[in-house]
Amino acid sequence: MAEISAADVAKLRRVTLAGMMDCKKALEESEGNFDKAIEIIRKKGQAVANKRADREATEGAVLSKVTADGKFGAIITLNSETDFVAKNADFLALANKILEIAITKKPADLDALKSLSMDGGKIGDKIIEYVGIIGEKIELAYYEKIEAAHVHAYIHPGSKLATLVGFTKDGIDIQVYKDIAMQIAAMNPVAIDKDFVSPAMIAQEIEIGKEQARRDGKPEDMLEKIAQGKLTKFFKESTLLNQEFIKDNKMTIRQYLQSFSKDLTVTDFKRFSLNL
Repeated sequence: MAEISAADVAKLRRVTLAGMMDCKKALEESEGNFDKAIEIIRKKGQAVANKRADREATEGAVLSKVTADGKFGAIITLNSETDFVAKNADFLALANKILEIAITKKPADLDALKSLSMDGGKIGDKIIEYVGIIGEKIELAYYEKIEAAHVHAYIHPGSKLATLVGFTKDGIDIQVYKDIAMQIAAMNPVAIDKDFVSPAMIAQEIEIGKEQARRDGKPEDMLEKIAQGKLTKFFKESTLLNQEFIKDNKMTIRQYLQSFSKDLTVTDFKRFSLNL
């Protein structure tokens, strides 16, 4: 049997993130062949992944970050089955490594992100390897990106909720950008403005308004007018620029932004949360 050194075990662990004993066993089984040892660990991960494919991975970490120039940002969610794993340092390191690749390579979508290279393999394959290491389902479930004159990222304490927001102007006080990112986290708007709300959602809100009025005993010929009034309230409460600013309810988000620059507004935003 080939002699397995501590340095070989440590090297395999750096590449695969597997535990020390798993790395030692893989090297022993492969008689010291490093590439074969990696393949052994990958196969173990695939076997565990297959067994746990029907499990729900509803815990995890939601992270967002922007490039150094502030022009591009990404938000990802790496799911796990348990909160215990979600708080694991190696799990969070994996999530942050994937996020760093996302803001560096700027992939078009989730599938493109999974296909990018990381530590000698594809991100999607590395996640499967990690399944074998910890013994529970891990899934890269969400990725979105924003490009704008300025992009700001916010991660709520605990890494269960994150936001990403793009603005029309750079060079504004950083607190303004942060305020809007936190507003999105707290108030969960459905769109930037009423013109961005889908026709399907508008139709749904009108039907909900009519049904509520009908249950309240309002006459049929008044239902449409009542529903339109409720729709106006929905736009005010659920579209970002029309929401009351959480730090000062005497002004809307649109008014808050325009108090710094008439040309300052939001171009896009993303929000993702786990169990919130």
